[in-house]
Amino acid sequence: MARPKKRTAEAVVKDIKRQTRRQFNAEEKIRIVLEGLKGEDSIAEICRREGIAPALYYRWSKDFIEAGKKRLNGDTEREANTSEVKDLRKESDDLKHVVAEQALEIRVLKKSLRGLE
Repeated sequence: MARPKKRTAEAVVKDIKRQTRRQFNAEEKIRIVLEGLKGEDSIAEICRREGIAPALYYRWSKDFIEAGKKRLNGDTEREANTSEVKDLRKESDDLKHVVAEQALEIRVLKKSLRGLE
């Protein structure tokens, strides 16, 4: 009978950390980036306190700056939220049904006109 492999404590801890990785919402990311931009604490200190890697902080900072540039340049395009997408899909389906009904009516009218000739 084969015995299951024992994992090291480090591997177990790493798996637990991976499964419990914290998700930051947009407001938290902005708060952390702005805190770094203030310059009161070092980026390394902020990252330690928040439990993030410095590379992640710098990625958020770059995204923040790029979004600001786009907004200042007048690029106001944004992603649609779920309810907007659902509403647009319903409207699209409704319009497709209207077009299909009109196409059918046109066909019927054309056939009736051919019969009059």
